[in-house]
Amino acid sequence: MIMLNSSLKLLMNIRKKGTALKKTEQQEYRLQNLSCANCARKFEKNIQDIPTVDGVQLNFGAAKLTVVGEASLEQLEEAGAFDGIKVKRADDRTREEHTPFYKKKENVLAGISLIFVLAGYIVASFKGDEHLLTIGLFLAAIVIGGYDIFKAGFKNVVRFEFDMKTLMTIAIIGAAIIGEWKEGAVVVFLFAVSEALEAYSMNKARQSIRSLMDIAPATATVRRGNQLLELATEDIQIGDILIVKPGQKIAMDGEVQSGISTVNQAPITGESIPVKKEMGDEVFAGTLNEEGALEIIVTKHVKDTTIAKIVHLVEEAQAEKAPSQKFVDRFAKYYTPAIILIAIVVAVVPPLFLGDWNHWIYQGLAVLVVGCPCALVISTPVAIVTAIGNAARQGVLIKGGVHLEQLGRIKAIAFDKTGTLTNGIPEVTDVLVADGVTEETVIRLVAAVEQSSQHPLARAILQYAKEQTVQLAIAEQFQSVTGKGAYAEVEGAHIAVGSLQWIQETVSVPEAMQATINHLQNEGKSVIAAMSGGTFLGCIAIADKVRSNSASVIQELGANGVKHTVMLTGDAEPTARAIAQELQLTDIRAGLLPEDKLQAMKELQSQYGSVAMIGDGINDAPALATATVGIAMGGAGTDTALETADVALMADDLEKLPYTIRLSRKTLRIVKENIMFALGLKMIALLLIIPGWLTLWIAIFADMGATLLVVLNSLRLMRVQK
Repeated sequence: MIMLNSSLKLLMNIRKKGTALKKTEQQEYRLQNLSCANCARKFEKNIQDIPTVDGVQLNFGAAKLTVVGEASLEQLEEAGAFDGIKVKRADDRTREEHTPFYKKKENVLAGISLIFVLAGYIVASFKGDEHLLTIGLFLAAIVIGGYDIFKAGFKNVVRFEFDMKTLMTIAIIGAAIIGEWKEGAVVVFLFAVSEALEAYSMNKARQSIRSLMDIAPATATVRRGNQLLELATEDIQIGDILIVKPGQKIAMDGEVQSGISTVNQAPITGESIPVKKEMGDEVFAGTLNEEGALEIIVTKHVKDTTIAKIVHLVEEAQAEKAPSQKFVDRFAKYYTPAIILIAIVVAVVPPLFLGDWNHWIYQGLAVLVVGCPCALVISTPVAIVTAIGNAARQGVLIKGGVHLEQLGRIKAIAFDKTGTLTNGIPEVTDVLVADGVTEETVIRLVAAVEQSSQHPLARAILQYAKEQTVQLAIAEQFQSVTGKGAYAEVEGAHIAVGSLQWIQETVSVPEAMQATINHLQNEGKSVIAAMSGGTFLGCIAIADKVRSNSASVIQELGANGVKHTVMLTGDAEPTARAIAQELQLTDIRAGLLPEDKLQAMKELQSQYGSVAMIGDGINDAPALATATVGIAMGGAGTDTALETADVALMADDLEKLPYTIRLSRKTLRIVKENIMFALGLKMIALLLIIPGWLTLWIAIFADMGATLLVVLNSLRLMRVQK
């Protein structure tokens, strides 16, 4: 018996452990027909009540569900059956069936309801409002158009849950009891129209994610050994070779192994001009191969591709509530009970003193209708979702509504210099030659010596020689002199190349040239000199050139309200000051180490309040993390930028910065307008109680009008372009 009990206990423990293991499993699903924020909260609660579910997170903006534990699709759909919510697995690549507007069940019922309403009005004009046929037609309109409302509303009343459907159910039943059949029928139809508008707005806002998810093809041609296979992207492994023909989309992130082509990277980076790709270049899933055939070695699994990360981060961004949305949620929590209380007071208190119970009960019911929080609840998320989706299509990844709002309040922006304001690549800008020496001779001899050098400036000279099609000479007996330069034997002559000070130890620089050299150095350019034996040959000036669009970007930022632009750089003061003057920056901090940039950022925040920092996402990590909003350049090529920055400009394109500031400021403005519309129209309607003018018609028009205004106002964000 003891052994049996022990065995049973062991079996129970194993079962419990097995259940616990299952409960820790995390599954992701995508949702259809999720258009109501209140319904989303109820759906989330219903799933949480499933015994085998440990946790649930519902992302309303992205229509995405994450369940920790065990739940079948049938259980999840049953939890959302009250609102017709459909559930499918996140990795299900089957395309959603688009149901035309006129075929949707709720819209069909609303249409039939409208027919009965119109018939009721026609009959009422001949037989009067009290005729049984008139009442019957309006009753049919109420039952048909309000079936789903009543079904959910009655359940909520029993459970003492008060959402908009509960309020509508009470209001319509009350209208029927006091004989307002006509108004009850019209309110049912108008409420159905309001629901359809809300569904349309959220679907429109979510299209950005759907379009991102459909960018990369689901299958690809892969060469394994001597075989060409058509495989689903989930089955493609790192190291496989993709065969991509002209006109085909690239299915996976990888590196070009052979072939030359131009690739349209607009879906990832927002760049309008195709980029040339050849052996060794990185390519991204979802981009379009335009001209030549490419063979690409796969470097990432399908779940780790850049586009997959973008989709994930956009969804996470839409799940993260902005400060204004948190305020609206807190406000709505107290708003609905307050409306119910006001409705009771309006229905009961005035008739105790003034009589006319029917009139005041009707006014109380109208208060319930006008109090539906639909427009208020969607006022912020529909704007945030639309803005983040628009930005993603333009190659700007904003990782949350909170960052979008903070960016809209930015007073100052700090720029890293190298690779942000400048191209990040040293280039030859000027060549000065001594009398009797040609520029071609200086470049040929200097480049010959620099062929064996590892110095960054050497690469700039070799690139310039290549661009000028200069035939390089052969250098022998190369020798580097640390901190000074290098020398070699070239064409029988002893050629030395290095710092101006080192060359001047042996030869003198012509006085006529010295003034020009001083000017170049004041502009922040590095000047190297060359000599042959004891003869001065000339100087070459090298600089990290300012981006061609940096000046226009700074001007545009000023026009968009960012008046303070600061450069944080490790370069010397003369270089920094020269660039700041050229770009008309308001401040510079030069000679900074990474820890100094962090301190500079803290000082700027104490001076200006909200300060953004834009850099490459790696060297400037401390300053980026400390800034109010950290913005990374060239996010498509660096995982670090995607993971650490609040905003990533996917292309190496500074011009996206003014667009992002403009979008964020407009989003802030639209969110404030939406809250004003949602509350303002309701307040105006509620004030009509005082003279007794508030009707169910006016109430539902106020609610529907606010919803329509909020939706249309938010969708204006889709029109903001670079």
